Amino acid sequence: MLVYTTNQQSMKHIFSLLLMLNAYIVMAQPYSKADSALADSFLHKAWQQPLFSSKRDKMLDSALMIIPTHAYYWQQKSMPLYKAWKYEVGRPYLDSAVKYAPAHWLDYTAFMTAMFQRNYNDALQLFYRAKANPKCTGYIMDHPYNFYIGLCHLQLNHIDSSKYYIEGCVNETIKKRGESWVHPNHFFYLGIIQYEMGDYEKAIITFGKAIKEYKQFSDAYYYTAQCYAYIGKYKEALANAELSSQYFNEGYSIREDNTLYEYYPYQLRKYYLGGMLGYLKKKAAAN
Repeated sequence: MLVYTTNQQSMKHIFSLLLMLNAYIVMAQPYSKADSALADSFLHKAWQQPLFSSKRDKMLDSALMIIPTHAYYWQQKSMPLYKAWKYEVGRPYLDSAVKYAPAHWLDYTAFMTAMFQRNYNDALQLFYRAKANPKCTGYIMDHPYNFYIGLCHLQLNHIDSSKYYIEGCVNETIKKRGESWVHPNHFFYLGIIQYEMGDYEKAIITFGKAIKEYKQFSDAYYYTAQCYAYIGKYKEALANAELSSQYFNEGYSIREDNTLYEYYPYQLRKYYLGGMLGYLKKKAAAN
């Protein structure tokens, strides 16, 4: 069994090398309509397979054998691996996507590096490259690059840099469209930054702005409770903690599509709530 597994891994490695070699050979050659149609037929067959199945992956390999410089095919190979937390396996495929279409996949790779791999220094370099590329859009997954740059700095404990980028996102939106257009998550993370800086009263106001746009924002209520507790207002803290628990148990948290697969920075976990509620009930009763 061990010999079979080793041989299987070797064959996969050889196949990957063949794909790369084929890419170099045909990079400068135009593809015919027949080639494109055949490769796309394999792509559509891949989509008909379960996301994590080997059949899907083999169909994509077939498409890449025909057009090995097709960035989207490489991205499609990487995506299920990232969603299965196999980042080191999926990353070379994403790098190939960037190689063949940097304007389209550079920011996506930066996002995946930050929010999935949690490799924040590498993600920062990728986002800076995307910002410097005039063909990149400036937005990925509904947010400007500066939002993710701010999150990367936050996770590296570069609080001042994080504040610069996140606050900049908030202020830019307010200037262009007004406060009601600010994304609740932008207010939330600005509140987190203020919380980390010990500016609890300001953080409470900012979390309140996030809650105004998203009433069931359990994470914002939780950190509001933390702020009230730090300034000794335990009854207010308990009220917010109870709302946090209520909405969290109803399934409300940070609203981002990819929270189906990954926790976002500072996202509320269930075990955070139990201890805090018990502590705040005792404190509120004693005050």
